[in-house]
Amino acid sequence: MTEITDDPTAPDGPDHSSGSLLDVRDLSVTFGRRGQEPLEAVSEVSFSVRPGEHVGLVGESGSGKSVTSLAIMGLLPTAGVRVEGTVSYRDRDLSTMSRKARADLRGREIAMIFQDPMSSLNPVVTVGRQIAEVVERHRGMKRAEALDRAVELLGTVGIPDAGRRVREYPHQMSGGMRQRVLIAIALASEPRLLIADEPTTALDVTIQAQILELLKELVADTGTALIMITHDLGVVAGLCEQVHVMYSGRIVESAPRRPLFATPRHPYTGGLLASIPRLDTARGEPLLPIPGSPTDTLAWSQGCAFAPRCANVTDRCRESTPHLESHGDRSLRCFNPLSPTATEAG
Repeated sequence: MTEITDDPTAPDGPDHSSGSLLDVRDLSVTFGRRGQEPLEAVSEVSFSVRPGEHVGLVGESGSGKSVTSLAIMGLLPTAGVRVEGTVSYRDRDLSTMSRKARADLRGREIAMIFQDPMSSLNPVVTVGRQIAEVVERHRGMKRAEALDRAVELLGTVGIPDAGRRVREYPHQMSGGMRQRVLIAIALASEPRLLIADEPTTALDVTIQAQILELLKELVADTGTALIMITHDLGVVAGLCEQVHVMYSGRIVESAPRRPLFATPRHPYTGGLLASIPRLDTARGEPLLPIPGSPTDTLAWSQGCAFAPRCANVTDRCRESTPHLESHGDRSLRCFNPLSPTATEAG
């Protein structure tokens, strides 16, 4: 459980550089399946990230968040996977870059923190060596200098006695320490854009809070742009400026942080907020979970994918596909949105 906080020190909106650092337009990812219909995991996803901006991608498991991040990084398999749309980094279309050029960019300017450190780290290589490899590859340092930098990075992410820990293997560290090592690896080359894919999923609540605070401080100190991928709106409450809510592979609502939390318009966004335990809730007050499961969906080609779980559903929702419509700084994909007055009161 993550407490929702309204951090007055967190920026309320993107007032950074006017140009986009990352620009994703109509991104779609389809997986071929032998003997079955192809599965469209991501469809028509568009968003931008400005230099230094912190953006949240929020949704339940299966909503397409991680597939979106892997498509941005170019880490999806080539066999049986079709990626459409454009992903531009500093006005360069990544899909037109050679494999070597994209590999050079990945890690040096765009880095990613994966959600499972035990499977992401090499179990037979010391953590110091794994950090040093990144520094050698992208910063051109010699091995001894890179290992010194690894010790410095371990200290930066809050691992005590870094000079000793740098010689340890992943299995000798706790889950929280392994996650800190992944953060150190991601930040080793001082990237301009950091993608964090559920970086606290496998951690207990106390360690989760420490990792999030560490990540918040590090990206603020370095001016790194951040894409935070999570199922927990509480995580993005005090960390992200712009939030995109995804359901069944599509963005259903986008808004700056404060308006989204004050007046969620999509029933799915409202359901995510209502289902989070809060410290200010009266004892014995029941949670309000979203009915059904993420697998209870309609195909977007038939209607609204959220219709089987939605309390505001009408016949139109089951017969027509809602489009993402923009109104000012907000975008919404819904025929029957929540009332702003009702959500403010709630």
